[in-house]
Amino acid sequence: MVGNSDYGLFSLIGAFVGYLSVLDLGLNNAIVRFVSKYRTQQDPKGQENFLAISFLIYLAIGVIIFLFGTVMYFNLDALFGDTLISIEMIKARKMTLIVVFNIAITLPGGAFIGICNGYEKFVFPRVLSIIKYLTRSALVVSILYLGADSLDIVILDAVINFIVILITIYYVFFKLGVKIKLHKFESNFVKDIFSYSIWIFVFGLVYQFQWRTGQVIIGSTTNTVAVAIYSVGVTLGLYFMNFGNVINGLVLPKAVKSVYQNNDLNVLTSEMINISRITLLVLFYILGAFFLLGKEFIFLWVGDAYKKSWLIAILIMIAYLMPISQGYAHAILEAKKKMRFKSLLSLILTVLGLFIGGYLSQKHGVEGMILGVFGALILLQLLVLFYYHFKIGLNMKKYFSKALFPFLLMSVITSLITFFSIQFSGTGWGYFILRGAIYSSFFVAGFYFILNQSEKQYLFHFIKSKSNAN
Repeated sequence: MVGNSDYGLFSLIGAFVGYLSVLDLGLNNAIVRFVSKYRTQQDPKGQENFLAISFLIYLAIGVIIFLFGTVMYFNLDALFGDTLISIEMIKARKMTLIVVFNIAITLPGGAFIGICNGYEKFVFPRVLSIIKYLTRSALVVSILYLGADSLDIVILDAVINFIVILITIYYVFFKLGVKIKLHKFESNFVKDIFSYSIWIFVFGLVYQFQWRTGQVIIGSTTNTVAVAIYSVGVTLGLYFMNFGNVINGLVLPKAVKSVYQNNDLNVLTSEMINISRITLLVLFYILGAFFLLGKEFIFLWVGDAYKKSWLIAILIMIAYLMPISQGYAHAILEAKKKMRFKSLLSLILTVLGLFIGGYLSQKHGVEGMILGVFGALILLQLLVLFYYHFKIGLNMKKYFSKALFPFLLMSVITSLITFFSIQFSGTGWGYFILRGAIYSSFFVAGFYFILNQSEKQYLFHFIKSKSNAN
Protein backbone atom coordinates (compact mmCIF):
# COMPACT_ATOMS: atom_id res chain seq x y z
CA MET A 1 0.00 0.00 0.00
CA VAL A 2 2.93 2.37 0.51
CA GLY A 3 4.48 1.36 -2.82
CA ASN A 4 7.61 -0.60 -3.68
CA SER A 5 10.07 2.26 -3.14
CA ASP A 6 8.69 3.38 0.24
CA TYR A 7 8.50 -0.21 1.49
CA GLY A 8 12.09 -0.72 0.34
CA LEU A 9 13.14 2.35 2.35
CA PHE A 10 11.25 1.01 5.39
CA SER A 11 13.09 -2.32 5.08
CA LEU A 12 16.47 -0.70 4.45
CA ILE A 13 16.40 1.55 7.53
CA GLY A 14 15.00 -1.27 9.66
CA ALA A 15 17.86 -3.51 8.55
CA PHE A 16 20.54 -0.82 8.94
CA VAL A 17 19.57 0.49 12.38
CA GLY A 18 18.44 -2.99 13.47
CA TYR A 19 22.09 -3.92 13.96
CA LEU A 20 21.83 -2.11 17.30
CA SER A 21 19.57 -4.85 18.64
CA VAL A 22 22.62 -7.13 18.97
CA LEU A 23 23.68 -4.92 21.89
CA ASP A 24 21.36 -7.03 24.02
CA LEU A 25 24.61 -9.03 24.33
CA GLY A 26 22.68 -12.23 24.98
CA LEU A 27 21.35 -10.93 28.30
CA ASN A 28 17.77 -11.92 27.53
CA ASN A 29 18.75 -15.57 27.21
CA ALA A 30 20.97 -15.24 30.25
CA ILE A 31 17.99 -14.00 32.26
CA VAL A 32 15.93 -17.05 31.24
CA ARG A 33 18.74 -19.39 32.20
CA PHE A 34 19.76 -17.79 35.50
CA VAL A 35 16.20 -17.15 36.70
CA SER A 36 15.38 -20.79 35.96
CA LYS A 37 18.55 -21.83 37.77
CA TYR A 38 17.86 -19.74 40.90
CA ARG A 39 14.27 -21.00 41.05
CA THR A 40 15.47 -24.60 40.75
CA GLN A 41 17.99 -23.95 43.54
CA GLN A 42 15.36 -22.00 45.57
CA ASP A 43 17.63 -18.97 45.94
CA PRO A 44 15.43 -15.81 45.77
CA LYS A 45 18.20 -13.56 47.11
CA GLY A 46 20.56 -14.67 44.35
CA GLN A 47 17.84 -14.01 41.78
CA GLU A 48 17.20 -10.49 43.11
CA ASN A 49 20.91 -9.67 42.95
CA PHE A 50 21.30 -11.14 39.46
CA LEU A 51 18.38 -9.11 38.08
CA ALA A 52 19.68 -5.90 39.69
CA ILE A 53 23.08 -6.33 38.07
CA SER A 54 21.43 -7.22 34.75
CA PHE A 55 19.48 -3.97 34.67
CA LEU A 56 22.61 -1.96 35.53
CA ILE A 57 24.17 -3.55 32.45
CA TYR A 58 21.08 -2.60 30.42
CA LEU A 59 21.54 1.00 31.56
CA ALA A 60 25.06 0.97 30.13
CA ILE A 61 23.73 -0.62 26.93
CA GLY A 62 21.22 2.25 26.60
CA VAL A 63 24.08 4.76 26.57
CA ILE A 64 25.95 2.73 23.94
CA ILE A 65 22.84 2.54 21.74
CA PHE A 66 22.52 6.34 21.88
CA LEU A 67 26.17 6.78 20.83
CA PHE A 68 26.02 4.27 17.97
CA GLY A 69 22.66 5.66 16.85
CA THR A 70 24.18 9.13 16.62
CA VAL A 71 27.03 7.81 14.47
CA MET A 72 24.55 6.04 12.16
CA TYR A 73 22.43 9.17 11.81
CA PHE A 74 25.35 11.32 10.66
CA ASN A 75 26.64 8.69 8.20
CA LEU A 76 23.46 8.03 6.24
CA ASP A 77 24.61 10.28 3.38
CA ALA A 78 27.96 8.50 3.09
CA LEU A 79 26.32 5.08 2.85
CA PHE A 80 23.14 5.69 0.84
CA GLY A 81 23.66 9.09 -0.75
CA ASP A 82 24.14 7.55 -4.20
CA THR A 83 21.00 5.36 -4.11
CA LEU A 84 18.43 7.44 -2.18
CA ILE A 85 16.83 10.54 -3.63
CA SER A 86 16.62 13.69 -1.47
CA ILE A 87 13.07 13.12 -0.18
CA GLU A 88 13.95 9.52 0.75
CA MET A 89 17.04 10.71 2.63
CA ILE A 90 15.00 13.19 4.69
CA LYS A 91 12.56 10.47 5.64
CA ALA A 92 15.44 8.04 6.33
CA ARG A 93 16.91 10.42 8.92
CA LYS A 94 13.60 10.71 10.78
CA MET A 95 13.07 6.95 10.69
CA THR A 96 16.58 6.35 12.04
CA LEU A 97 15.96 8.47 15.14
CA ILE A 98 12.66 6.72 15.91
CA VAL A 99 14.03 3.20 15.34
CA VAL A 100 17.01 3.96 17.63
CA PHE A 101 14.57 5.02 20.37
CA ASN A 102 12.48 1.90 19.75
CA ILE A 103 15.49 -0.39 20.16
CA ALA A 104 16.65 1.49 23.26
CA ILE A 105 13.39 0.67 25.06
CA THR A 106 12.83 -2.76 23.51
CA LEU A 107 16.07 -4.36 24.73
CA PRO A 108 15.54 -3.80 28.48
CA GLY A 109 11.82 -4.41 27.97
CA GLY A 110 12.62 -7.84 26.59
CA ALA A 111 14.27 -8.71 29.90
CA PHE A 112 10.85 -8.82 31.55
CA ILE A 113 9.66 -11.37 29.00
CA GLY A 114 12.80 -13.34 29.83
CA ILE A 115 11.77 -13.29 33.50
CA CYS A 116 8.35 -14.67 32.55
CA ASN A 117 9.98 -17.46 30.57
CA GLY A 118 12.35 -18.23 33.44
CA TYR A 119 9.28 -18.65 35.66
CA GLU A 120 7.78 -20.86 32.92
CA LYS A 121 4.84 -18.45 32.66
CA PHE A 122 4.55 -18.72 28.90
CA VAL A 123 0.87 -17.98 28.42
CA PHE A 124 0.78 -14.31 29.42
CA PRO A 125 3.67 -12.99 27.25
CA ARG A 126 2.49 -15.03 24.26
CA VAL A 127 -1.13 -13.95 24.58
CA LEU A 128 0.10 -10.38 24.94
CA SER A 129 2.27 -10.87 21.85
CA ILE A 130 -0.71 -12.15 19.85
CA ILE A 131 -2.81 -9.18 20.96
CA LYS A 132 0.07 -6.86 20.08
CA TYR A 133 0.44 -8.16 16.53
CA LEU A 134 -3.29 -8.32 15.85
CA THR A 135 -3.70 -4.76 17.14
CA ARG A 136 -0.69 -3.58 15.15
CA SER A 137 -2.02 -5.17 11.96
CA ALA A 138 -5.42 -3.52 12.38
CA LEU A 139 -3.87 -0.12 13.15
CA VAL A 140 -1.38 -0.32 10.29
CA VAL A 141 -4.13 -1.06 7.77
CA SER A 142 -6.29 1.70 9.26
CA ILE A 143 -3.63 4.42 9.09
CA LEU A 144 -2.58 3.33 5.60
CA TYR A 145 -6.13 3.81 4.37
CA LEU A 146 -5.98 7.27 5.94
CA GLY A 147 -2.90 8.08 3.87
CA ALA A 148 -0.03 7.13 6.19
CA ASP A 149 3.42 6.17 4.90
CA SER A 150 6.37 4.13 6.19
CA LEU A 151 7.43 6.85 8.64
CA ASP A 152 4.03 6.74 10.34
CA ILE A 153 4.33 2.95 10.68
CA VAL A 154 7.70 3.33 12.42
CA ILE A 155 6.13 5.80 14.88
CA LEU A 156 3.22 3.42 15.49
CA ASP A 157 5.60 0.53 16.22
CA ALA A 158 7.48 2.59 18.81
CA VAL A 159 4.25 3.56 20.61
CA ILE A 160 2.90 -0.01 20.65
CA ASN A 161 6.20 -1.44 21.94
CA PHE A 162 6.28 1.11 24.75
CA ILE A 163 2.74 0.22 25.87
CA VAL A 164 3.43 -3.54 25.74
CA ILE A 165 6.61 -3.13 27.80
CA LEU A 166 4.68 -1.22 30.50
CA ILE A 167 2.06 -4.00 30.67
CA THR A 168 4.78 -6.68 30.97
CA ILE A 169 6.54 -4.74 33.74
CA TYR A 170 3.27 -4.58 35.67
CA TYR A 171 2.75 -8.35 35.30
CA VAL A 172 6.28 -9.20 36.45
CA PHE A 173 6.22 -6.99 39.54
CA PHE A 174 2.60 -7.25 40.67
CA LYS A 175 1.48 -10.67 39.41
CA LEU A 176 4.66 -12.74 39.68
CA GLY A 177 5.90 -10.78 42.69
CA VAL A 178 9.44 -10.53 41.31
CA LYS A 179 11.83 -8.34 43.27
CA ILE A 180 14.96 -6.63 42.00
CA LYS A 181 17.48 -5.69 44.66
CA LEU A 182 21.23 -5.21 44.61
CA HIS A 183 22.57 -7.06 47.65
CA LYS A 184 26.19 -7.10 46.58
CA PHE A 185 27.99 -6.05 43.41
CA GLU A 186 30.74 -8.46 42.44
CA SER A 187 32.78 -8.24 39.26
CA ASN A 188 33.09 -12.03 39.25
CA PHE A 189 29.30 -12.24 39.08
CA VAL A 190 29.25 -9.99 36.01
CA LYS A 191 31.97 -12.16 34.50
CA ASP A 192 29.83 -15.25 35.12
CA ILE A 193 26.88 -13.64 33.35
CA PHE A 194 28.93 -12.65 30.33
CA SER A 195 30.78 -15.98 30.15
CA TYR A 196 27.36 -17.41 29.34
CA SER A 197 25.78 -14.55 27.38
CA ILE A 198 28.75 -13.53 25.20
CA TRP A 199 28.29 -16.50 22.88
CA ILE A 200 24.56 -15.88 22.74
CA PHE A 201 25.51 -12.34 21.72
CA VAL A 202 27.77 -13.66 18.95
CA PHE A 203 24.95 -15.91 17.76
CA GLY A 204 22.59 -12.92 17.75
CA LEU A 205 25.18 -10.93 15.82
CA VAL A 206 25.26 -13.70 13.23
CA TYR A 207 21.47 -13.57 12.93
CA GLN A 208 21.59 -9.82 12.30
CA PHE A 209 24.34 -10.22 9.70
CA GLN A 210 22.46 -12.96 7.86
CA TRP A 211 19.19 -11.11 7.34
CA ARG A 212 20.05 -7.44 7.58
CA THR A 213 23.39 -7.15 5.79
CA GLY A 214 22.00 -8.55 2.54
CA GLN A 215 19.42 -5.76 2.43
CA VAL A 216 22.04 -3.13 3.28
CA ILE A 217 24.39 -4.42 0.54
CA ILE A 218 21.59 -4.43 -2.04
CA GLY A 219 20.45 -0.98 -0.87
CA SER A 220 23.93 0.49 -1.29
CA THR A 221 24.49 -1.02 -4.75
CA THR A 222 21.07 -1.05 -6.47
CA ASN A 223 17.82 0.62 -5.40
CA THR A 224 15.00 0.46 -2.86
CA VAL A 225 12.80 -1.68 -5.14
CA ALA A 226 15.39 -4.49 -5.15
CA VAL A 227 15.59 -4.14 -1.37
CA ALA A 228 11.80 -4.54 -1.21
CA ILE A 229 11.91 -7.77 -3.28
CA TYR A 230 14.68 -9.24 -1.13
CA SER A 231 12.92 -8.09 2.03
CA VAL A 232 9.63 -9.79 1.13
CA GLY A 233 11.48 -13.09 0.59
CA VAL A 234 13.38 -12.74 3.85
CA THR A 235 10.19 -11.81 5.70
CA LEU A 236 8.40 -14.95 4.49
CA GLY A 237 11.42 -17.07 5.40
CA LEU A 238 11.59 -15.56 8.89
CA TYR A 239 7.87 -16.23 9.41
CA PHE A 240 8.71 -19.89 8.81
CA MET A 241 11.43 -19.69 11.45
CA ASN A 242 9.11 -17.97 13.92
CA PHE A 243 6.52 -20.75 13.70
CA GLY A 244 9.12 -23.32 14.74
CA ASN A 245 10.73 -21.08 17.33
CA VAL A 246 7.39 -20.67 19.12
CA ILE A 247 7.97 -24.23 20.36
CA ASN A 248 11.71 -23.77 20.85
CA GLY A 249 11.12 -20.70 22.98
CA LEU A 250 9.45 -22.93 25.56
CA VAL A 251 12.20 -25.54 25.88
CA LEU A 252 15.18 -23.63 27.35
CA PRO A 253 13.88 -23.74 30.96
CA LYS A 254 13.18 -27.47 30.52
CA ALA A 255 16.69 -28.02 29.14
CA VAL A 256 18.22 -26.10 32.06
CA LYS A 257 16.32 -28.25 34.55
CA SER A 258 17.33 -31.46 32.74
CA VAL A 259 20.99 -30.45 32.78
CA TYR A 260 20.96 -29.45 36.46
CA GLN A 261 19.12 -32.67 37.34
CA ASN A 262 22.01 -34.54 35.68
CA ASN A 263 19.79 -36.29 33.15
CA ASP A 264 21.90 -38.62 31.01
CA LEU A 265 22.39 -38.11 27.29
CA ASN A 266 19.88 -40.81 26.33
CA VAL A 267 17.17 -38.91 28.21
CA LEU A 268 18.20 -35.62 26.61
CA THR A 269 18.21 -37.23 23.15
CA SER A 270 14.72 -38.64 23.69
CA GLU A 271 13.43 -35.26 24.84
CA MET A 272 15.00 -33.62 21.78
CA ILE A 273 13.36 -36.14 19.42
CA ASN A 274 9.92 -35.77 21.03
CA ILE A 275 10.06 -31.99 20.64
CA SER A 276 11.58 -32.24 17.14
CA ARG A 277 8.68 -34.39 15.90
CA ILE A 278 6.18 -31.76 16.99
CA THR A 279 8.25 -28.98 15.43
CA LEU A 280 8.79 -30.88 12.18
CA LEU A 281 5.05 -31.47 11.85
CA VAL A 282 4.55 -27.70 11.75
CA LEU A 283 7.59 -26.97 9.59
CA PHE A 284 6.90 -29.57 6.90
CA TYR A 285 3.29 -28.43 6.64
CA ILE A 286 4.40 -24.85 5.95
CA LEU A 287 7.31 -25.84 3.70
CA GLY A 288 5.16 -28.14 1.54
CA ALA A 289 2.41 -25.54 1.26
CA PHE A 290 4.83 -22.80 0.26
CA PHE A 291 6.64 -25.03 -2.22
CA LEU A 292 3.36 -25.84 -3.97
CA LEU A 293 1.44 -22.59 -3.55
CA GLY A 294 4.03 -19.97 -2.60
CA LYS A 295 4.38 -18.45 -6.08
CA GLU A 296 0.62 -18.13 -6.39
CA PHE A 297 0.41 -16.56 -2.93
CA ILE A 298 3.11 -13.98 -3.68
CA PHE A 299 1.42 -13.08 -6.97
CA LEU A 300 -1.95 -12.59 -5.27
CA TRP A 301 -0.42 -10.72 -2.32
CA VAL A 302 2.11 -8.30 -3.79
CA GLY A 303 2.08 -8.90 -7.55
CA ASP A 304 4.28 -10.41 -10.25
CA ALA A 305 7.10 -7.90 -9.60
CA TYR A 306 7.97 -9.89 -6.46
CA LYS A 307 8.21 -13.35 -8.09
CA LYS A 308 11.92 -13.59 -7.16
CA SER A 309 10.90 -13.41 -3.49
CA TRP A 310 9.70 -17.04 -3.71
CA LEU A 311 13.21 -18.40 -4.33
CA ILE A 312 14.63 -16.33 -1.47
CA ALA A 313 11.96 -17.56 0.95
CA ILE A 314 12.11 -21.24 -0.05
CA LEU A 315 15.91 -21.37 0.32
CA ILE A 316 15.67 -19.84 3.80
CA MET A 317 13.02 -22.39 4.78
CA ILE A 318 15.09 -25.33 3.52
CA ALA A 319 18.26 -24.07 5.20
CA TYR A 320 16.53 -23.61 8.56
CA LEU A 321 14.43 -26.78 8.62
CA MET A 322 16.96 -28.84 10.59
CA PRO A 323 18.30 -26.06 12.86
CA ILE A 324 14.79 -25.15 14.04
CA SER A 325 13.78 -28.79 14.55
CA GLN A 326 16.94 -29.21 16.67
CA GLY A 327 16.06 -26.28 18.89
CA TYR A 328 16.23 -28.45 22.00
CA ALA A 329 19.83 -29.41 21.16
CA HIS A 330 20.64 -25.70 20.87
CA ALA A 331 18.97 -25.12 24.26
CA ILE A 332 21.18 -27.84 25.77
CA LEU A 333 24.24 -25.97 24.47
CA GLU A 334 22.99 -22.83 26.21
CA ALA A 335 22.25 -24.71 29.44
CA LYS A 336 25.69 -26.36 29.41
CA LYS A 337 27.37 -23.06 28.45
CA LYS A 338 28.90 -24.64 25.34
CA MET A 339 27.88 -22.08 22.75
CA ARG A 340 31.41 -21.03 21.80
CA PHE A 341 32.04 -23.42 18.91
CA LYS A 342 28.65 -22.97 17.25
CA SER A 343 28.70 -19.18 17.68
CA LEU A 344 32.19 -18.71 16.22
CA LEU A 345 31.54 -21.14 13.38
CA SER A 346 28.27 -19.35 12.60
CA LEU A 347 30.02 -15.98 12.55
CA ILE A 348 32.83 -17.16 10.25
CA LEU A 349 30.55 -18.90 7.76
CA THR A 350 28.03 -16.04 7.78
CA VAL A 351 30.72 -13.51 6.89
CA LEU A 352 31.95 -15.87 4.16
CA GLY A 353 28.40 -16.36 2.83
CA LEU A 354 27.73 -12.62 2.75
CA PHE A 355 31.04 -11.95 1.00
CA ILE A 356 30.18 -14.53 -1.69
CA GLY A 357 26.58 -13.30 -1.86
CA GLY A 358 27.69 -9.69 -2.23
CA TYR A 359 30.01 -10.67 -5.07
CA LEU A 360 27.32 -12.72 -6.83
CA SER A 361 24.72 -9.98 -6.37
CA GLN A 362 26.70 -7.66 -8.63
CA LYS A 363 25.80 -9.91 -11.58
CA HIS A 364 22.75 -11.82 -10.40
CA GLY A 365 21.03 -9.34 -8.06
CA VAL A 366 18.92 -10.68 -5.20
CA GLU A 367 19.31 -14.31 -6.35
CA GLY A 368 23.10 -14.07 -6.03
CA MET A 369 22.79 -12.61 -2.53
CA ILE A 370 20.59 -15.40 -1.19
CA LEU A 371 22.65 -18.18 -2.84
CA GLY A 372 25.75 -17.05 -0.95
CA VAL A 373 23.88 -16.98 2.36
CA PHE A 374 22.15 -20.32 1.64
CA GLY A 375 25.42 -22.14 0.89
CA ALA A 376 26.96 -20.94 4.15
CA LEU A 377 23.89 -22.03 6.15
CA ILE A 378 23.93 -25.56 4.71
CA LEU A 379 27.64 -25.99 5.45
CA LEU A 380 27.12 -24.65 8.97
CA GLN A 381 24.33 -27.11 9.68
CA LEU A 382 26.38 -30.10 8.53
CA LEU A 383 29.27 -29.16 10.81
CA VAL A 384 26.96 -28.50 13.77
CA LEU A 385 25.40 -31.94 13.35
CA PHE A 386 28.80 -33.54 13.90
CA TYR A 387 29.37 -31.31 16.94
CA TYR A 388 26.07 -32.34 18.53
CA HIS A 389 26.81 -36.01 17.91
CA PHE A 390 30.51 -36.34 18.75
CA LYS A 391 31.15 -33.49 21.21
CA ILE A 392 27.88 -33.10 23.08
CA GLY A 393 26.96 -36.78 22.87
CA LEU A 394 23.44 -36.46 21.47
CA ASN A 395 22.42 -39.36 19.24
CA MET A 396 21.80 -37.51 15.98
CA LYS A 397 21.45 -40.78 14.04
CA LYS A 398 18.38 -41.48 16.16
CA TYR A 399 17.10 -37.98 15.39
CA PHE A 400 17.32 -38.73 11.67
CA SER A 401 15.72 -42.18 11.89
CA LYS A 402 12.94 -41.27 14.37
CA ALA A 403 12.13 -37.72 13.34
CA LEU A 404 13.58 -36.15 10.19
CA PHE A 405 13.55 -39.01 7.63
CA PRO A 406 10.01 -40.33 8.23
CA PHE A 407 8.58 -36.81 8.27
CA LEU A 408 10.55 -35.85 5.15
CA LEU A 409 9.35 -38.96 3.28
CA MET A 410 5.71 -38.35 4.18
CA SER A 411 6.01 -34.68 3.25
CA VAL A 412 7.35 -35.58 -0.21
CA ILE A 413 4.55 -38.12 -0.74
CA THR A 414 1.74 -35.76 0.31
CA SER A 415 3.24 -32.91 -1.75
CA LEU A 416 3.45 -35.11 -4.88
CA ILE A 417 -0.15 -36.31 -4.47
CA THR A 418 -1.31 -32.73 -3.94
CA PHE A 419 0.66 -31.47 -6.95
CA PHE A 420 -1.21 -33.77 -9.33
CA SER A 421 -4.53 -33.06 -7.59
CA ILE A 422 -4.45 -29.27 -7.94
CA GLN A 423 -3.66 -29.05 -11.65
CA PHE A 424 -6.95 -27.38 -12.49
CA SER A 425 -7.43 -23.97 -14.06
CA GLY A 426 -8.57 -20.95 -12.12
CA THR A 427 -6.93 -18.00 -10.41
CA GLY A 428 -7.79 -15.78 -7.48
CA TRP A 429 -8.01 -16.15 -3.73
CA GLY A 430 -10.90 -18.60 -3.93
CA TYR A 431 -8.95 -21.08 -6.04
CA PHE A 432 -5.87 -20.53 -3.86
CA ILE A 433 -7.83 -21.40 -0.70
CA LEU A 434 -9.28 -24.47 -2.43
CA ARG A 435 -5.82 -25.72 -3.38
CA GLY A 436 -4.64 -25.07 0.17
CA ALA A 437 -7.57 -27.06 1.57
CA ILE A 438 -6.75 -30.01 -0.70
CA TYR A 439 -3.11 -29.93 0.41
CA SER A 440 -4.10 -29.69 4.08
CA SER A 441 -6.40 -32.71 3.76
CA PHE A 442 -3.71 -34.92 2.22
CA PHE A 443 -1.14 -33.68 4.76
CA VAL A 444 -3.33 -34.44 7.80
CA ALA A 445 -4.27 -37.87 6.44
CA GLY A 446 -0.67 -38.78 5.63
CA PHE A 447 0.96 -37.59 8.82
CA TYR A 448 -1.65 -39.21 11.05
CA PHE A 449 -0.17 -42.59 10.14
CA ILE A 450 3.36 -41.74 11.30
CA LEU A 451 2.38 -40.22 14.65
CA ASN A 452 3.05 -42.52 17.60
CA GLN A 453 0.34 -43.53 20.05
CA SER A 454 1.13 -40.88 22.65
CA GLU A 455 1.13 -38.16 19.98
CA LYS A 456 -2.25 -39.34 18.69
CA GLN A 457 -3.66 -39.39 22.22
CA TYR A 458 -2.39 -35.87 22.81
CA LEU A 459 -3.97 -34.77 19.53
CA PHE A 460 -7.34 -36.31 20.42
CA HIS A 461 -7.18 -34.78 23.91
CA PHE A 462 -6.37 -31.36 22.44
CA ILE A 463 -9.27 -31.51 19.94
CA LYS A 464 -11.68 -32.79 22.60
CA SER A 465 -10.73 -30.06 25.08
CA LYS A 466 -11.23 -27.37 22.41
CA SER A 467 -14.61 -28.86 21.43
CA ASN A 468 -15.79 -28.89 25.04
CA ALA A 469 -14.59 -25.34 25.50
CA ASN A 470 -16.69 -24.23 22.55
